[in-house]
Amino acid sequence: MVYTMKHLFISILTLIYMPIQAQHQIPEVIAQEVSTALTYFPQLKNTPIEFKFKKNIKKSTMQAQPTFGSLLKSKKNRSYVILISETVKISDTTFLTKDIPSPVLTGWIGHELGHIMDYRSRSNLNLIWFGFKYLFFDTHIIDAERAADTFAVQAGMSDYILKTKDFILNHSDIDADYKKRIVKYYLSPEEIMHLLEKKSKNDKDGIIKVTL
Repeated sequence: MVYTMKHLFISILTLIYMPIQAQHQIPEVIAQEVSTALTYFPQLKNTPIEFKFKKNIKKSTMQAQPTFGSLLKSKKNRSYVILISETVKISDTTFLTKDIPSPVLTGWIGHELGHIMDYRSRSNLNLIWFGFKYLFFDTHIIDAERAADTFAVQAGMSDYILKTKDFILNHSDIDADYKKRIVKYYLSPEEIMHLLEKKSKNDKDGIIKVTL
């Protein structure tokens, strides 16, 4: 893989960023990918986030959520956990998530950080209602997942997000049902490119408004 000056700059930022984020609990095997993704979200610098491997997550590879106890605190004191499935099943073979190509894994993590960006502005009651709707209404899953993608693209992670989608959608051995879920609930590569076009035409701050 050929690295551009942009990737070199991000790598340098990652090395600077990693040692000072004690509130981010990160397994060593994915420290590089998590730290790279976090550099795109400076707003989360002081937000407690635990990245935690889990044996299996139903219908998903990763899952971001507020910690239960923090729902009793104010939103500015809320903490979060990103659960990461230990394995990904491709065809009849199970692979360790940590062995997924680094840019793909970084994009996956960036999407989950997009969820946290969405959560952090919501009240505790709103988050509880958000979780209820996510469990029972397909239309809300679509809104939530597309918002997370949009937050990640807005943060500058489009290259990583596109690599993640390319890995899933164009990997011939990935389960067809999982691909259908990605197509149904998430932004398509074409929609991401459209977002980037809108961003380039926007004013100098490059803000894309996220409709929730």
